[in-house]
Amino acid sequence: MDFSDTYARLKGYLIPRWKQLATAVGFFLLSSAVEPLVPALFKKLIDSGFQEGLKYPLWIVPIVVIGLFLARGLFNFAGTFVMNHATSAIVLDLRRDLMKALLRADAKLFTTISPGIAVAKVINDPQHASGALGSSVISIIRDASTLIFLVGYLLYLNFQLTLLAFVTMPLLGFSVKLIRKRLNRVGEAQYLAQQKLVSTVDDNARAWRVVRTFDAVDFELARFEHDAVHHRRMIMKQVATSALVTPVTQVLAAVGVSIILTLAIWQASQGSSTVGEFVSFITALLMTISPMRHLTDIYTPISGAMITLRGAFELINAPPEPDNGTRELATSRGDIAFENVRLQYEGASAPALDGLNLQIRGGETIALVGSSGAGKSTVVSALLRFAHPDSGRITLDGTDIEDLRLASLRRHFAVVSQDIVLFDGSVAQNVAYASPAGVDRDKVERCLRAANLWNHIQTLPDGMDAPIGTNGSKFSGGQRQRLAIARALYRDAAIWIFDEATSALDSESEAVVQRSIEDLRGSKTLILIAHRLSTIRNADRIYVMAEGQVAEQGNHAELMAQGGIYAGMVRIQSAH
Repeated sequence: MDFSDTYARLKGYLIPRWKQLATAVGFFLLSSAVEPLVPALFKKLIDSGFQEGLKYPLWIVPIVVIGLFLARGLFNFAGTFVMNHATSAIVLDLRRDLMKALLRADAKLFTTISPGIAVAKVINDPQHASGALGSSVISIIRDASTLIFLVGYLLYLNFQLTLLAFVTMPLLGFSVKLIRKRLNRVGEAQYLAQQKLVSTVDDNARAWRVVRTFDAVDFELARFEHDAVHHRRMIMKQVATSALVTPVTQVLAAVGVSIILTLAIWQASQGSSTVGEFVSFITALLMTISPMRHLTDIYTPISGAMITLRGAFELINAPPEPDNGTRELATSRGDIAFENVRLQYEGASAPALDGLNLQIRGGETIALVGSSGAGKSTVVSALLRFAHPDSGRITLDGTDIEDLRLASLRRHFAVVSQDIVLFDGSVAQNVAYASPAGVDRDKVERCLRAANLWNHIQTLPDGMDAPIGTNGSKFSGGQRQRLAIARALYRDAAIWIFDEATSALDSESEAVVQRSIEDLRGSKTLILIAHRLSTIRNADRIYVMAEGQVAEQGNHAELMAQGGIYAGMVRIQSAH
């Protein structure tokens, strides 16, 4: 995607906000239009005040000056606020599209993008790009003058009047301090809101398999929408507070200018300064506060913003997960068949599955064992359509899974793995994760009891409403695993997959998980993947995999009698 393509995509986000952008430009133009009124006022003063004598009361002069600067400040405030309102809305639109692309992208994307990069693309990149572009646009259409070197000239010309300009500094400092205190408060609120948004996106980047398996894309989009809108509100509070600094400082500066101006007129009327000195001083003084168009040094931020946006649009353009199936499967018996399935990952030197044939009857408990790389995890990925066979087919209750809608397929599976993924929220929210009917507290309690976790939950101050921390950080490993089992129980799927579910647990926690598995036997189709063979001895059938194929199959006693690969693995583990 080149610069022109990026600009074309960006226009699609700018056009819906053109009224707000045009309004902001209008406010900035009005602010600029006030500038020539100031020298025009001084010209009038020179013509009438020095040559013809004052024709109006002296006190009118400071009022007019303050009024001009007040108008300029109000126009700047309005322009800044409206511009940031429009850009924050554009950021929100970009984040929505990026989040949708991330949640619906093909599984291949997650082999090339890390969770941290995903977070940066969804959260940081739109904000950075809009901030850079917004400030550049404001610099083009609004003043960017702070001509400090003129202060030296003013000191040289009339140091008494220049020093007099600082009489408003204490009041200015006090006002800025008050604004800064509020800015710190709203800034902290904005930071916390952003952290919550980052946590939501990080959850989905880490847990994309869980989200897809639970068919929770819409649920996660709703959760994201809530956090993103709240973050935008905090940003607007921060912008409104920050934008107050400019008009307040300008009005207070105008007070100082009006004092100087009045004294300068008095000095001129007393003959202590010439008309030329008066005009020179006032002109230089106005140059320090009047806006100037600053058209240099804007290419770099614009270029950086466009590069950032290009990366964001590339993520939005990422191909979505294929979902070409049209058939629905309302209920499932849990019958699964792999028929001569061959699957080779892109860039791999050998197939992960090579002519695999596998039969699993509904309500049966089977185990997949074998060395690392034998193809066990690929069986699960293919079954959930995270990976797609090059040949052969996989059926669920006799229907090719490629003919099923993804949501219809995945609703029949519950996965409990060694990589426990939990979400930032309460116990109840995690157990009832993505449930279309919301949280049924009675059902949550039943599932927690079944997962042997209810006694612990009762000890928490907030019970099932207690927060679990990031990825369940407030729970032990065994408790987190039992919470994952409770979540799967709440889903009540026909097919359960335990992928090394007890490999990282202590003996006591492993025994609890094993009891949960035994309670499910016969009522659910169970697929157990394990390296610790003692955990799968009671399986109805054990498939020993090697090089993407079934090398041996049978129950524990049959395989031990054969004295083959499985028997050798058992002897090795028993020796240790």
